[in-house]
Amino acid sequence: MNTKEQKLEAFSRLLDIMDDLREKCPWDKKQTLDSLRHLTIEETYELTDAIIKNDLTELKKEIGDVLLHIVFYAKITSEMGEYDIADIIHTLCEKLIVRHPHIYGDVKAETEQQVKENWEQIKLKEGNKSVLSGVSKGAPSIVKALRMQDKAAQVGFDWETADQVWDKVYEEIGELRHELAEPNNIKKSEQEFGDLLFALINVARKSGLNPDDALEHTNQKFLKRFMFIEDRAKQLNKSLTDMSLVEMDAIWNEAKGK
Repeated sequence: MNTKEQKLEAFSRLLDIMDDLREKCPWDKKQTLDSLRHLTIEETYELTDAIIKNDLTELKKEIGDVLLHIVFYAKITSEMGEYDIADIIHTLCEKLIVRHPHIYGDVKAETEQQVKENWEQIKLKEGNKSVLSGVSKGAPSIVKALRMQDKAAQVGFDWETADQVWDKVYEEIGELRHELAEPNNIKKSEQEFGDLLFALINVARKSGLNPDDALEHTNQKFLKRFMFIEDRAKQLNKSLTDMSLVEMDAIWNEAKGK
């Protein structure tokens, strides 16, 4: 592994390259905070995809891409006369010190749970009007639900046991089935479906699972198995639309076996 000096040298090299690109490259010169935003979101999803796949070679590249965007934003804000990368890093360091009084102060925190509880109390003292203020409004719905539940739990608003959450899941299933049985009741059915998802996310949280990761693993599994069906259909010189559900299901089970 690289020494601290080598790491600092590498970061300095990146800053120099960013300066060059901003000055000399037509594409880099025209970028703004707004124009980079959607690209950053895309890069973040690619980063998480590499993590889900446990592809460490690809992860190395994606971490670099995200780092580039961070440096790019800092370069633009420095050109605006607001702050540069050093200001951003110092602000982050100060926040980390303040929010870790069990490391840099005399507060005791022996467990992860105690750390989380202290964290929420500190953020309230910093001016957050609600425990839920730190939940990103732009986060995907599953992530947002998980974060809200987790933050509420830090101040004691939580089910005592996983069994209680399961009772809620069964209750929501019953309410959803009732609403779906009613004609032209889409809005209410949608609300009940949302309640069921929220309860299932609570089950995952209480069980130490990440529901977003779980769903993405299932997405990847479905993708591989369905592509297997498509490949097998080509080998049989058939179109999927010409195949029966029984035929496709048999190939699906073959994919599961593999």
